[in-house]
Amino acid sequence: MRILLIEDDKSLCESISFQLSKEGFGVDVSRDGEEGLFLACQGGHDLILLDRMLPGMDGMEILTRLRREGISVPVIFLTALGQVRDRTEGLNQGADDYIVKPFVFEELLARIRCVLRRPGLLQQTESLRMGDVVYEPRALTACCGDRSTTLSKKLGELLELFLRNPGQILTRETILLRVWGPDYDVEDGNLDNYIYFLRRSLGKIGSCLRLVTVRGIGYRMEDKA
Repeated sequence: MRILLIEDDKSLCESISFQLSKEGFGVDVSRDGEEGLFLACQGGHDLILLDRMLPGMDGMEILTRLRREGISVPVIFLTALGQVRDRTEGLNQGADDYIVKPFVFEELLARIRCVLRRPGLLQQTESLRMGDVVYEPRALTACCGDRSTTLSKKLGELLELFLRNPGQILTRETILLRVWGPDYDVEDGNLDNYIYFLRRSLGKIGSCLRLVTVRGIGYRMEDKA
């Protein structure tokens, strides 16, 4: 699973990122509110850790905009604002949990796992649907009618990213960031190879989904049925 951490404290970012990575999570980091909102809107994250006081745009505004756009990814606030009115405001605005700084990592990890265990999220991650395709992330299997194919881990993550963002243009940079992470060491041409293999996999099962090239920008998944 992939977590987006939006926090302007550099040392805290490094500490949380390192420890989450050791626990097997993929972590993307932003230290600016406006950039954090942009990354959050790109999709591909299972949970967002969000500071309330950020440069560019505060965390409450980020959360408000996400919920207004119908983006339901779970959000846990990490903040020094610990008054009852602060906590209730954050939860009433749509946050899934609220942790007051300073905190120990073990508590953060426990709360992350608690949020990720919630039935709504588990149901969402068990299968993804778009058009005539059903994708099972755990089994890395894409099905169309009575035909199916098993994908490699990276191809599966690539397909999942597009299925979570139907009809949206995803830039090449966004795709590389979401699938390979912020420190990706992937040549630009390799992405084209993965796109080719994903298209071939969809064709193999007879899907009407089409991965369209948006010249000079990136790609978009469309249902051509």
